[in-house]
Amino acid sequence: MPIERSSPVGRRVFLGMLGLGAAGIVWGSKAQDAMEKLFAPITAKDGTGLSSLLPVGRFRIYSVTGDLPSRSTTAYSLKVGGHVDSPYTLSFAELTAMPSLQLTKDFQCVTGWRVHDVKWTGVRLGDLLDKAGTKPGARGVVFTSFDGEYTESLTLEQARRSDVIVAYDMEGHVISSDHGGPVRLYVAPMYGYKSCKWLDSIQVTDTPPPSGYWEVRGYDADAWVGKSNGRDDTPTA
Repeated sequence: MPIERSSPVGRRVFLGMLGLGAAGIVWGSKAQDAMEKLFAPITAKDGTGLSSLLPVGRFRIYSVTGDLPSRSTTAYSLKVGGHVDSPYTLSFAELTAMPSLQLTKDFQCVTGWRVHDVKWTGVRLGDLLDKAGTKPGARGVVFTSFDGEYTESLTLEQARRSDVIVAYDMEGHVISSDHGGPVRLYVAPMYGYKSCKWLDSIQVTDTPPPSGYWEVRGYDADAWVGKSNGRDDTPTA
């Protein structure tokens, strides 16, 4: 599929970037971090209209708005509300002071690529819901992004899984804006589009969870890895 670049990318730069991508895999996080700083401005658009960065380290970076929003940890806040007893807002410092959970899990994109054994740290989404106190009749959870466009949702049962976290650290570092930081959702057993980046708010609903950004465009609402696109992406281990 042809790539329409939003800014010129020379052949040497492109090939060099691919080489650095391999370096990120072989040499580890230092090479990957350097590559992210060098190539973050380079963008492309695929056939779906999805804006993306070309491959960065072990990841491909996507945005539906054509840019990467940024918010510092000091300016960041997370709102939790909706069909709850006690709505509240957390600063980044307050979020990171809560009991944390570490997961080492794959990140699987619905388009087919996978990053193995990513180290995530965050707070269980279920703990954040318990802090607010979900009211009787709660059925779903809606997530919004501070990119102003993206939304996602889970059923309440899915949201309370132990492998669903509000993540603030990836591979030992505060999650960068490129990767949806400083705080993002990480839904380990589902495709990456469920893991809402640049997380702004968590809202509990008393109705079935509405379709998110990609679901209204035909993607599965229950995006379990291995159950989409007619392809088996189930991890082998």
